[in-house]
Amino acid sequence: MSEQLPVGGIELSAAEIEALDARWSSSWTPSEVAGHLAGVATPWYVAGGWAVDLFLGRQMRAHADIEIAVPASRFTEIRSRFPGFAFDAVGSGRIWEDATAAELAAVHQTWLRDPSTGSYVLDVFREPHDGDTWICRRDASIRFPYDEIIHHTQDGIPYLAPELVLLFKAKHARKKDQADFDVTLPHLTPAQRWTLGELLTRVHPGHRWLAAVSAPPSDRC
Repeated sequence: MSEQLPVGGIELSAAEIEALDARWSSSWTPSEVAGHLAGVATPWYVAGGWAVDLFLGRQMRAHADIEIAVPASRFTEIRSRFPGFAFDAVGSGRIWEDATAAELAAVHQTWLRDPSTGSYVLDVFREPHDGDTWICRRDASIRFPYDEIIHHTQDGIPYLAPELVLLFKAKHARKKDQADFDVTLPHLTPAQRWTLGELLTRVHPGHRWLAAVSAPPSDRC
């Protein structure tokens, strides 16, 4: 993604930002997204809080939206699965409706909008990659083959490996992120905990989660 935001777009007012919750109230479930994307060749996965639920096998909390991620250069195939919907580019408090290629290239986040209602139903992250290798947008030195980081539920819904979900959540560590960390950590394997600890140390040195990650499971709350 480029460093320069494109001209134009709609700068959201405080009231419009507050109203976004209502516009996301009809967001899809992971099963609905998977139905739209069945059979695509492009690797994709559910991210964020829903990924935690898919890992744990049950819904742990309410979700304001649903996020998936795809390789940036293969977004076209994903886009073709949603005829009748509009993709809006989003970044820095602005929205570029029916985004052009240049607008999409400037930011990584894309919201799928139902033009008939104005509601948003899906948040698509277009992520950096090198062929079949995923690249972390927070630290380009962190790279994994897609087939190592995409897990699947019993009914085939792909989701991001939980240790990477928590890595992304660590940046802001909001109340919901802390809740996701607390319910996920006891279910990580030793290898997953080790990976999370290594990545947190690299991306967020001194993060408050590190003590819990490195503690033996019996010593954790």
